[in-house]
Amino acid sequence: MPVLARFHGILVRMYFREHGRPHFHVMYNEYNAVFDIETLEVMEGNLPNRARRMVEEWAGNYQTDLMEMWHSQEFRKLPRLK
Repeated sequence: MPVLARFHGILVRMYFREHGRPHFHVMYNEYNAVFDIETLEVMEGNLPNRARRMVEEWAGNYQTDLMEMWHSQEFRKLPRLK
C-alpha cells in the first residue's frame, strides 16, 4: 500500500484495489483510521483529536487529488501538511 503523504508522524495510504466508498487509511502511532474522501469523516477507527484535525486539513487541501487517484487507481505522492 503506497504512502501518499507523511507528516508529523502520520502516514496516509490508499489501497488501490479496494471497493466501496472512496477512502484512505491513516496510521498514527498505535492508532488507525479510515477517512471518507467525499466527506472527510472517519468511517472506521479513531485518531487523537489533534491528529484527526491535521488529517482533515491535509485532506481538504488535496480532496480533488485524492478522488482522482481513487478513480484512476494511479499512485501519486502528495505534499505533506506544513
